[in-house]
Amino acid sequence: MTEDEFLTPLDNYLKVGLHIGTKFRTKYMEPFIYKVRSDGLAVLNVKKIDERIGLAARFLSQFEPKDILVVCRRENGWNAVKLFSKLTDINVIAGRYRPGLMTNSQLEDFKETKIILVADPWPDKNAVRDAFKIGIPIVACCDTNNEANYVDLIIPCNNKGKKSLGLLFFVLAKEYLKNRGLLKDESKIAIPLEEFTKE
Repeated sequence: MTEDEFLTPLDNYLKVGLHIGTKFRTKYMEPFIYKVRSDGLAVLNVKKIDERIGLAARFLSQFEPKDILVVCRRENGWNAVKLFSKLTDINVIAGRYRPGLMTNSQLEDFKETKIILVADPWPDKNAVRDAFKIGIPIVACCDTNNEANYVDLIIPCNNKGKKSLGLLFFVLAKEYLKNRGLLKDESKIAIPLEEFTKE
């Protein structure tokens, strides 16, 4: 792929280590693994990461912001998902997802949702289970060690690093807005990448 075919410059992906996985590899993630380094860490295929972010953005953009829920239990992703929410108006839960939030209409903070995106299907497993129970699509950011039962669309990535999650949610927000016709000029995006990836 040439540089300008990527959703963000290739260098951005490499700088934040979005492609660096773990030493553990599951069968779900094998199709996305490019190689295993000499230190045992799996390396994800950047081209496939980029393709999947684009695919997820196109899929999400078929839904109104109020019908989407993003869940991120891992603290490293809180800043990124909150900024993602500011840009897109999509609901996010940064922190603990309360079981039953999508299934129990008696709860005062009950969320009626048509699709969810989780930052990691392991810590966000309660949200994944609830979404599966009500039969809505589940998009998940998955590292090489993730199981992906119940997941409808995998976005392969390093879902543990603060900067990698920042870049992922920035690109996803940008593409979501573009696909919905809300962003004509990328350089005019309200929140710059640096805000998403700062330490």
